Amino acid sequence: MTDLLTKFAQQLTSVLDETIKEQGDLVYEIAMQISGRLNSGGKLLLCGNGGSAADCQHIAAEFVNRFRLERRALPAIALTTDTSVLTSIANDFSFSQVFERQVEALGDPGDFLLGISTSGNSENVLNALKKAQDQGMKTIGFTGSQGNAMSACCDYLVKVHSRETPRIQEVHIFLGHVICDLVERMVFEK
Repeated sequence: MTDLLTKFAQQLTSVLDETIKEQGDLVYEIAMQISGRLNSGGKLLLCGNGGSAADCQHIAAEFVNRFRLERRALPAIALTTDTSVLTSIANDFSFSQVFERQVEALGDPGDFLLGISTSGNSENVLNALKKAQDQGMKTIGFTGSQGNAMSACCDYLVKVHSRETPRIQEVHIFLGHVICDLVERMVFEK
């Protein structure tokens, strides 16, 4: 059993190291841009499905509550949490529109939308990213190595170079934590 755990840890370490090496500057730029928008009254919206939905909620909670610093709340909304809104949109329109309709209602020009999809092909995430761009929002995508569909609708695309869903998701939450940490430092430690 220990050998299997060691194997998983080595896989994660390898994927994480490669992602940081190739995308670290981009992650820093994303944090800088989000910080600037939050300082000027904007907000961060987040969407994803399954484990990525849980990551959205986790990241939003770190922004609204706190990550490392005792500080004022930062506006972040996971579009995955309101079951009445989600089910009414899925019922009256389509599940492919559950995030798009919320972006239309809640997103303002200059705000950020973070769409998370390990495959990069989640139709409802792609639709939300496209709607956000149409509304003048900035778009960020977190995906895996095959997330090419997200390229066309993301201002900033962070690809984790793996095809293993667990490793991709582990790196996604790490990136969410790094961005929270950097944003706190940029906004509150001047």
